[in-house]
Amino acid sequence: MRELTVLSREWCHLCHDLVAALKPIAAELGWTVEVIDVDLHPELEARWDELVPVVLHGEHELCHYHLDETGVRAYCGAFPLESDA
Repeated sequence: MRELTVLSREWCHLCHDLVAALKPIAAELGWTVEVIDVDLHPELEARWDELVPVVLHGEHELCHYHLDETGVRAYCGAFPLESDA
């Protein structure tokens, strides 16, 4: 699945900044972004609390606190587009 998940908080300005920067990059690479508020999911809050915002693909953490654009581009680029497969 070509979807990145951002674990976020509604009141977190770092979270909003990361999502705003990530969405156009994800769209350019053919990925979608799902934003999940950890404060609504106690199990996620327990695991990721102090690291939010976090960018994940499945269980794989790509970055936290700030967007690692180079890392995200490299990771996402390793997955060929379906039309290229």
